[in-house]
Amino acid sequence: MIFSSSVFLFWFLPWVLLLVWGVPQRLRNLLLTVCSYLFYGWANPAFVLLMLASTVVDFCCGLMLVSGQKVQEDGQYPALSRQVHRSRRQRLLLFCSVSVNLGVLGFFKYWNFGIEVWQQLLLQVSGTAVDVTGVLRVALPLGISFYTFQSMSYCIDIYRGQARATRSFVDFACFVSLFPQLVAGPILKYRDLSEQLRTRRVSLVSIGTGAAFFTLGLARKVLLANPCGEASDLVFAAEAPGFSAAWIGTVFFAMQIYFDFSGYSDMARGLGLMLGFEFPANFRSPYRAESLTDFWRRWHITLSGWLRDYVYIPLGGNRRGALRTSVNLGTVMLLGGLWHGAAWNFLLWGAVHGAALIAERVLNISVLTRGPCSLLPAWLICWIRRTLVFLFLCFTWVLFRCGSTAEIGVMLGAMTGFRDAGPAAEILWTVLLQPWFVGVFSVAAAVLWLAPESEEFLQRITLVRAAWVLLLLPLTVCMMSAQTRNPFIYFLF
Repeated sequence: MIFSSSVFLFWFLPWVLLLVWGVPQRLRNLLLTVCSYLFYGWANPAFVLLMLASTVVDFCCGLMLVSGQKVQEDGQYPALSRQVHRSRRQRLLLFCSVSVNLGVLGFFKYWNFGIEVWQQLLLQVSGTAVDVTGVLRVALPLGISFYTFQSMSYCIDIYRGQARATRSFVDFACFVSLFPQLVAGPILKYRDLSEQLRTRRVSLVSIGTGAAFFTLGLARKVLLANPCGEASDLVFAAEAPGFSAAWIGTVFFAMQIYFDFSGYSDMARGLGLMLGFEFPANFRSPYRAESLTDFWRRWHITLSGWLRDYVYIPLGGNRRGALRTSVNLGTVMLLGGLWHGAAWNFLLWGAVHGAALIAERVLNISVLTRGPCSLLPAWLICWIRRTLVFLFLCFTWVLFRCGSTAEIGVMLGAMTGFRDAGPAAEILWTVLLQPWFVGVFSVAAAVLWLAPESEEFLQRITLVRAAWVLLLLPLTVCMMSAQTRNPFIYFLF
């Protein structure tokens, strides 16, 4: 079930809201957990068992980590002291939680990739193709990368003394399975949501603000991401696009993935507010970044924060010299690339970003701030920096979008002018110049670089802003009913 569907909008969501608002506070988490499992199991009920197993393992490990502690009045255990050395038993419990979660994630997400790599290696060694049709192939459960990170962080935080363990399995199951952010984030931490799980309140203000967030996110998805995706698919499917078409198609994809993912995040935040939860922001105008480091502070913020807290800092962060910092940074970006998908192109995407971040840090790059360039107006320097960062991101989005080295070669060759356009390139360019695509491109560009983010837009709701939201809702619903292509890109991760 996806947010931008009639089943969700007109059946699932209204009933869930009515039921959750109507039951007593003590029953809301149980009801919300049941609804979230129904939401997740809509396409494949078997995946529910996998999420339940992960939840049970981490809940039990969390309880055993604090065994011997006295339960407090709010139903949670006191946090472990950060200074006290952990026992061998506690270290084993943490290892159990991490290894089970990573083992499940590794099997379901990377097994097929491992089989393909094994087949390629055998082909290189033996010179003949190896039949692997009899080898087990596994289906990737939706959102497994998100909820395993979320569930696993619970035990890690308890072990570190940064979170308190809960005695309520329902509360923890509700945290892991919350349907607004279950399959595409933002990635939550129990320590940030524990109080809300117990004492949240729903008000007319939170419902109204949540509905506005949801509407803006739905509009981003339906009115911008989907049309941008149609144009992008035309270019990436071409055998030999021309220089201009390749760039336009890549920019369309950059727009698509941003509006697709930020739209989902806005809808998740809106649904959370309507249910009484406040989720963290996941995007802050990332294409306005003036450096790659700045970009990763603005893009998929909760994943960047998770990797920083649970990978980068434990590896040593930036506390052990420049060389070790560079190694840590490169490792994190490689893992971030693999998190996005089990394929060489994602690994390459992460490696390129890691190398660029390392270069930016080591060389202390400050473009246009020295020499004659420093005489330029500050606003012009700002926009030139943003343009340079965006051009780099477009090149790397090609690695992200293409599934094979051949496709990557075609697009990068066209974008750099080293590959001749095919006979159909003129037809492709003509299609992209249709008024519909030109209009979508113009509106998307204005939203990207001129309009405020949803969070900023909704900080103060005026009559004009409320009118915009009310106008967007029926327009979006009408457009949604006319569209045949409606996937969420990050559902694949």
